[in-house]
Amino acid sequence: MWKRFVVTLSVVCILLMTDFTETTLSSGKGKDKNNRPPVKLSDQTVVERGLVAENQKAKDIIKEFQNYCVKTKDIKQFDGDVLGYVTPWNNHGYDVAKIFGSKFTYVSPVWLQVKRASENEYFIQGGHDIDQGWIADVKRKGKRNTKLLPRLLFDGWSQQDFKSLFSKEKYMQHLAETVVEFYKREKFDGVVLEILSQMPGQKKEDAIHLIADLADAFHQENMVFILVISPAVTQSNTPGMFVKEDFDILSPVVDAFSLMTYDFSSSQRPGPNSPIGWVKACIQALAPEPGPSRKKILVGLNFYGYQYQGHYMEALLGDRYIDILMKHKPKLKWDSVVAEHSIEYKGGHQIYFPTLQSIQTRLDLARDMGTGISIWETGQGLDYFYDLL
Repeated sequence: MWKRFVVTLSVVCILLMTDFTETTLSSGKGKDKNNRPPVKLSDQTVVERGLVAENQKAKDIIKEFQNYCVKTKDIKQFDGDVLGYVTPWNNHGYDVAKIFGSKFTYVSPVWLQVKRASENEYFIQGGHDIDQGWIADVKRKGKRNTKLLPRLLFDGWSQQDFKSLFSKEKYMQHLAETVVEFYKREKFDGVVLEILSQMPGQKKEDAIHLIADLADAFHQENMVFILVISPAVTQSNTPGMFVKEDFDILSPVVDAFSLMTYDFSSSQRPGPNSPIGWVKACIQALAPEPGPSRKKILVGLNFYGYQYQGHYMEALLGDRYIDILMKHKPKLKWDSVVAEHSIEYKGGHQIYFPTLQSIQTRLDLARDMGTGISIWETGQGLDYFYDLL
């Protein structure tokens, strides 16, 4: 079963200017406490500056990674829908969503879990993380069209909990009513639902029934309903847990599918995070032909990487990646087959971390295939990535 690695790491201190319309993600006065180059926001995008290239150098990344284009920060470059996740444990993502909110169709803060209290009694947990002031900033108090869709996770449910829920239609209806009432009360624009990765595979048919009920309940209140799905093709080129038959059943009732096309490699098989051929295969497995159904697929882009040493594997965020580049000054190697850069440095360390070129290649694929994109997650990458969106 596919899973995301949740990593709690400290992030760089964010200094915000008092006038929001001129806010930047970092201070522009001299080098920071980590001896990094000063922020120099540009009038040109990373494309115009010639930074999107297979032949990327560590020194250029170090110099430029904070320097996004101030002129285009409110201009969406990618035609398809863009979903960006924000997590409480990477606070940098909150600022990214405020600065670049116009580039996102949907922003999904990872706040909420649905819990089962007892038979046919359910409640929403995580409300303490809801920040209505931040939501107003992301939406520019209604001046942006960005929609807020907090993710909802079926967290801590046992097999027996699911069995009880699926045993009666009225139980599923009551759960749907509980969830929608909470989202309606908080004035959210919809939901990103993650359930399939949390439950036993043999209950998928029941889960699809519940998903349809939930989608209908949200649509009755004019809210958006997005479903998180695992890759349709595994690393061994076999069908995944969510396949075309499931996609065809749910496509008429689901507004979009957040497709987790990342975490391809593992500690036992170190390698790229998201080989481009595999990403394409996952899209085609669900929607072989272009059209309205394929347009609902939001291809997953990882804005984090992984570091390997032997069979040891750890998730890597942008802040630490820059530290490694500064300390070891490694050479970046481009693999045209998987369309990813990697680096190696002493001690047998190998790192796969997204670059402007790898992201651009995946955006080009999404354009060619007629899909949208979803980013996990906004607090993990490098600031100049957002010039491409």
